[in-house]
Amino acid sequence: MAVAEDPSFTLRLVRPLRRPGPLDAHAIRDPAKLEQVRLVRVHRRTNPHRGWYQSLGFGMRSARPDIIHAEEEPDGIGALQVAAARRLLAPRALLILNTWQNVNRRKAPHVEWVLRRTLSAADAVVCGNEGAVTVLRELGYDGPAPVIPALILDPSVFHRVPVARLASGFTVGYVGRLVREKGVDTLIRAVAALGNGATLAAVGSGPLQSDLEDLARGLGIADRVRFLGPRDPQGVVEFLSAVDVVVVPSRTSPVWKEQFGRVAVEAMGCEVPVVGSQSGSIPEVLGDAGLLFPEDDHAALADHLRRLMASPGYRAELARRGLQRGLSAHSASRRGAQTIEFYRQLVGRTAVAAS
Repeated sequence: MAVAEDPSFTLRLVRPLRRPGPLDAHAIRDPAKLEQVRLVRVHRRTNPHRGWYQSLGFGMRSARPDIIHAEEEPDGIGALQVAAARRLLAPRALLILNTWQNVNRRKAPHVEWVLRRTLSAADAVVCGNEGAVTVLRELGYDGPAPVIPALILDPSVFHRVPVARLASGFTVGYVGRLVREKGVDTLIRAVAALGNGATLAAVGSGPLQSDLEDLARGLGIADRVRFLGPRDPQGVVEFLSAVDVVVVPSRTSPVWKEQFGRVAVEAMGCEVPVVGSQSGSIPEVLGDAGLLFPEDDHAALADHLRRLMASPGYRAELARRGLQRGLSAHSASRRGAQTIEFYRQLVGRTAVAAS
């Protein structure tokens, strides 16, 4: 909403139709800030690259936009739809797409066809991480590609709350899917190396849960590893407020590496120190406000946890730095300012090129 609050911009929002709730477009409709909210039905929403809109023009003819910013990956059918509508109905508008893809995966011929068409149509592609810029350059895209992640810390949701501790001793927390690429097995091995004074609690679900439970039993720490299942945002806040440290132990695969690590920022807001692997964008997100370890290196992770376990003062210092970074580097106001500045640069650059 930071862009809508700038008096030099008029914002018209087109978004998927959702069930009523706090994130529904009607809930953020404010005539003083948004010119219009247009709801569009989306088909195959579970696949962000293959989903398509039940709309031909997205209201472009009446809006006559100067900028069309589509939160769509360039290899997606949705991006192709927006690019086609812009070409027919708003050819003078600048087209901006978004990408988080930081691994240059092999693609089917029809996906390559879509990707080439959308990238050739795009005036800019906003990237969620530095790796995405690298992939765009490998694909031959040489246009503007600023790094402005479309994820923020919302301190009205993610802040420390008074709750009972999950365990009497040092408690390590994990939030995320229970799948191989998230590296939870590395975390279990690290906790096992800490001895009897540490407990691991995990929020989330996934196909590897039974294998991870077997690993904990094999390491003799089944009684100190708790799988708590998925929780809603408020439940995650309460969980983060009840642990001593949060670990993001992701590992890179041939087709994926961490694109942001949202829980790291959420933990910052809840004033919990964060330890993350060096997968993908985790180092970018943490900066100097967290601790890093090599992927799959449970001994290095255990060393970090052992130091945090031994020093409440060190934990408090990391938590303070994390909160400060979360409220500055990952704030809505910062993302909004970055976006506005980029819009202005893009419009100015285009005007100079046309003169």
